[in-house]
Amino acid sequence: MIGRLTGLIAEKTPPLVLIDVQGVGYEVDVPMSTFYNLGALGEKVSLLTHFVVREDAQILFGFLTAEERNTFRQLIKISGVGPKMALSLLSGLSVPELAQAVSKQDSGRLVKVPGIGKKTAERLLLELKGKLGPDLALPVSVANDNQADILQALIALGYSEKEAAAALKALPPDVSVTEGIKLAMKKLT
Repeated sequence: MIGRLTGLIAEKTPPLVLIDVQGVGYEVDVPMSTFYNLGALGEKVSLLTHFVVREDAQILFGFLTAEERNTFRQLIKISGVGPKMALSLLSGLSVPELAQAVSKQDSGRLVKVPGIGKKTAERLLLELKGKLGPDLALPVSVANDNQADILQALIALGYSEKEAAAALKALPPDVSVTEGIKLAMKKLT
């Protein structure tokens, strides 16, 4: 319903920010990553928001980047993860750190966030696999024709583009196609 707020910062009390939008003050809960990057009181700010309506409250959550808001929305889709826990996760880990923890299936990193236990961390890793930022689509940078051929060969052998790109990154840049495929397959198995 409310997708973005642009106004002046009237108050800052972690994790709450009061945004004055032409005389109307909106209380917005923000992750600490957003809070630390906000300007001083009286400065103009534009926050992407997510509006949550419950029977006992209507709460606005704000984010400086679309990446943070999208990650927040992915998190609250998971059973047992509410907006407060999602905000806590985004306060404890940046989106790239969370994506890296998911891609490496590193539950120890998530458990360090207050309010996240071992079972919740494992459920998060399982549910978020393949759904977060860099984990979703690794940018495939191919330095030369050999690397392009290696990448295509790995995909033809049944590996996903993400797996092939990750294996490609581990190879020396001047490797031959045949040797590159062998090394990449060793890495992938």
